[in-house]
Amino acid sequence: MNNISKKDLLWVYRAMKTSRYFEEKMEKVYLEGKQPVFNIGAGPVPGEMHLSNGQEPAAASMMVHLTKKDTVTATHRPHHEAIAKGVDLKKMTAEIYGKKSGLGKGKGGHMHLFDPNVKFSCGGIVGAGIPHAVGAALANKKKKTDWVAVAFIGDGAANTGAFHESLNLAALWNLPLIVVVEDNSWGISVGKKNSTSVPSNTIRAKAYGINGYYVKDNDPVDMYKVSKEAVERARKGEGPSLIEIKTYRYLGHFQGDPEFYRSKEEVPAFRAKDPIERLKKQLIFDKIATEEEISAIEKESLKEVTIAFEFAVHSEYPEPEEALEDVFC
Repeated sequence: MNNISKKDLLWVYRAMKTSRYFEEKMEKVYLEGKQPVFNIGAGPVPGEMHLSNGQEPAAASMMVHLTKKDTVTATHRPHHEAIAKGVDLKKMTAEIYGKKSGLGKGKGGHMHLFDPNVKFSCGGIVGAGIPHAVGAALANKKKKTDWVAVAFIGDGAANTGAFHESLNLAALWNLPLIVVVEDNSWGISVGKKNSTSVPSNTIRAKAYGINGYYVKDNDPVDMYKVSKEAVERARKGEGPSLIEIKTYRYLGHFQGDPEFYRSKEEVPAFRAKDPIERLKKQLIFDKIATEEEISAIEKESLKEVTIAFEFAVHSEYPEPEEALEDVFC
């Protein structure tokens, strides 16, 4: 970590910690009214919910290298990516609650978060964000800017046609595109070994003649390093890259998922290697930050999350007739 600035390392830690606090709070809020018998339509946050606890390094260690001018498209599990990109946390939380003060006036929900102020978007269709990122990268190149576009996807999306068509065009046109594959071992309930013909999608990067990077052990420092190189290459016009990070989701594919597909020992084993705690210990051990500095960051992150939830809770719901507004025919 000697080659990484203290400012960047603490930024990454804060982004990851803010995301974790947010997801832990959302996990509790989401289950209100849905127990003891799970009812997906009950409670203050109805509908599906996909949380990203455990996958924070993929987002934070990439976003530290980006600016508001850079475009990011994300998946149906988008909170860690949205938070790290700088999406308005109060409006994002209100959107998840279905409130009119939300990013999309409460009409999009947690899988459809859009914040043009920081060029962030996400969607519920697997792999659908990759072509959008290619379009943004093409626009960036035609405008002769040094802006980049980053598409976050899960490992299952790497088996879609959109993935391969997008990589082909990005390579052909030498676009400033980076695709980040978050390999959390599971495509819903199907293991990667049972769905994907290659052990790592970096092999597929070679097939398109672009740079491929693999980050093992969900390591935020290694993710920082390869992301830095990929972003710098893209800004200099050296073409697209693919990064695959071996990460892990601590919770089910969705909240309420019975998780019959994985053993009871699997999650605790990964939690024991939690990336946020590992980075915290390393920062203190290497004397990059003191325990007091870390504690101050954690308090600020928790306060930010608390304020966002309070804003959402006290915001107004839209009127029923507002459902007919903002509709495109």
